[in-house]
Amino acid sequence: MKLICIGRNYTEHIKELENERPSNPVVFLKPDTAILLKKQPFFIPDFSNDVHHEVEILVKINRVGKYIDKKFAHKYYKEIGLGIDFTARDLQSQLKTKGLPWEKAKAFDGSAVIGNWLSTEEIKNVDDINFTLQKNDVIIQQGNTSHMLWKIDELIEYVSKYFTLKIGDIIFTGTPAGVGKVIANDRLKGFIEDKEMFSIIVK
Repeated sequence: MKLICIGRNYTEHIKELENERPSNPVVFLKPDTAILLKKQPFFIPDFSNDVHHEVEILVKINRVGKYIDKKFAHKYYKEIGLGIDFTARDLQSQLKTKGLPWEKAKAFDGSAVIGNWLSTEEIKNVDDINFTLQKNDVIIQQGNTSHMLWKIDELIEYVSKYFTLKIGDIIFTGTPAGVGKVIANDRLKGFIEDKEMFSIIVK
């Protein structure tokens, strides 16, 4: 199982971090040790003073595929979820400045929240999904998959050129604007439409 993450897939998020708009999807990986165990708090790592939340729509792959054409991509998933890509922003900035990989800032233990799953049969249109993140009952991030630079099926086509997709792989599709720092005792809740997909506490 692998976690395939997409960066810079929402225009407003690119602007807020003052990044360059990419000509192709930005792809990085997280190991399975990054998955935050169910019912466990997220512990801020001791190597960062600026960990940010990034809420994202998730796609769970349900069959093996390579070089998948976009028009067939919908056959490779039946579940949509919501999660958080926690990012040690201070460490990421240091690494980016030196032209080094981001993994230490993005793929550390517990950095991937994976919430509940919805069947695609419950979703009218995967390219028009509203999702939100609340921190202490206040909405701090909200997005819609229609605002993605690359939609879900396009991401599957692109990623499968480089990596064989296997059953159980999860694609993190990118975060909208509104990322920000978490501190101890924050409560984070994620929603797809009005359905609560996860609730975690920060320690």
